[in-house]
Amino acid sequence: MDTKQLNETSKFLSYVLRHEPQAIGLQLDSEGWADIESLIAGAVKDGRALDISLIQAVVSSSDKKRFSISDDGLRIRAVQGHSSASVSLQHVEKEPPEFLY
Repeated sequence: MDTKQLNETSKFLSYVLRHEPQAIGLQLDSEGWADIESLIAGAVKDGRALDISLIQAVVSSSDKKRFSISDDGLRIRAVQGHSSASVSLQHVEKEPPEFLY
């Protein structure tokens, strides 16, 4: 896959997973997870060529680690920067170490 295709797909995934999932009829749960098959189907209806191998290539090649695939490989989410009102990521509170460096 070429860099241009990866960049364009990354931008598309950011758009639908962070800001406008309804643009392709996608629903996110409260933690921002979307069903990968639904994502692919919505993208195809929108006229975009998207498949699981392209999604995995974008996720693995992202130097900023923008996306995460669930352990079972069935869901994907943007890791940060959601503007969708339906997403409210919950972070586990941790005690910081005595020394940070």
